[in-house]
Amino acid sequence: MRALAAFLILVALSASPSAATVRIVAFGDSATAGYLVARDKAYPAQLQMALRKKGYDVTVENAGISGDTTAGALARFDSAIGPGTQIAIVEFGVNDLRQGVPRSRVDAHLADIVKTLRARGIQVMVVGLGQLDLSGIARANGALYQQWTLPPGKFRARDGQHFNAEGYAILVARMLPQVESLMKRVSAP
Repeated sequence: MRALAAFLILVALSASPSAATVRIVAFGDSATAGYLVARDKAYPAQLQMALRKKGYDVTVENAGISGDTTAGALARFDSAIGPGTQIAIVEFGVNDLRQGVPRSRVDAHLADIVKTLRARGIQVMVVGLGQLDLSGIARANGALYQQWTLPPGKFRARDGQHFNAEGYAILVARMLPQVESLMKRVSAP
């Protein structure tokens, strides 16, 4: 009996886990960082909670910096997208345009970001914010795409520009099916 118990324990200890934790990095500007909301109410935290509620073993890291641009994203790319990242959600561009950066440069920077992520084997979702449509960049680089638009008013933070916790909850619900499809891609053998 002891031999059988010892054998079963040995088998259990030597078995590899069925799935490792999936690491997602939300890489963006203030809309990612969660400007004017508590960190646990920004979309990365809400996305992590929604995925875990559905049974996924996942961490969603918030690598958003308020005011960041595509040039800033390229400069901090390696520190934001660490080893083990399997999915990246990329949201940049609005601050560039506000600063007068030509749209062609914004698109080129975003394409570089997405291409570099894809070359590292990372699954990517690109997010366009408001009127900034980045679907062409996503499509050209094999990434999924999500457009974030919500009417002004009750889904906005007190500045009227950024999202509040309720707005982020709506955006997370909209993007959840696409994120789940990326989760399946990284979990497939």
